[in-house]
Amino acid sequence: MFLVVRVGKDVQKIGIAGDATDILWLLIEQGIAVRSGLRALRNSFETILEQRRDEISPRTRSILVGLYGDWLWLDDRIAAVSKEIEKISRTEENCANITSIPGIGPMISTAMVAAIGQGEAFDRGRDFAAWVGLVPRQFSTGGRTILGRITKRGSRYLRMLFVQAAKVIMMRPHRWQAFSLGAWLERAVSRMPRNKAAVALANKLARTAWTILRHGTRFDAPRDETMEAI
Repeated sequence: MFLVVRVGKDVQKIGIAGDATDILWLLIEQGIAVRSGLRALRNSFETILEQRRDEISPRTRSILVGLYGDWLWLDDRIAAVSKEIEKISRTEENCANITSIPGIGPMISTAMVAAIGQGEAFDRGRDFAAWVGLVPRQFSTGGRTILGRITKRGSRYLRMLFVQAAKVIMMRPHRWQAFSLGAWLERAVSRMPRNKAAVALANKLARTAWTILRHGTRFDAPRDETMEAI
């Protein structure tokens, strides 16, 4: 049932990095400049074909039209898969519980459940955070423990999603006090660089998500729709 998460990710990579880039480079090879951005290319594509008809050979035109058709199909496919992911996140109990956490939405909840089920492979939240690659390396010297960079081991995809969720939350400091983690986040931001604080928050989100998944509970604070992003 959760294969749709991986399909959505893969299709999106193909759609954006494939056909659109090929169209752009073919136009550049014809000496046709296009404004940067996928939206600009999509909005101007048919106009370019019409106005530059004499500059584009029939063969190149055929290739461009085919690539554009593939691009539109992939966009429609991405939209359909995204709707399916959102539906699963609402109707599957474990996913719905995880989305009660600030900043966590359909992508993380479905990807996490697809990857670890109910989390029974881990004894505690820290173990899951370590598997995702969000736990810092530890070094001991002179009787002191020094924390280094995060390990970046395990699931790169989940790690990226949790870090993105953390950055979304950090963009809205006026909302922090609405949640039980608000006071902790304010202290973290005051004593460490912002990027490091974002990773620390991602670690905390991952641990919280595992706890909620494993015990079938929900987050203990009111839901903030403005943080329902990832």
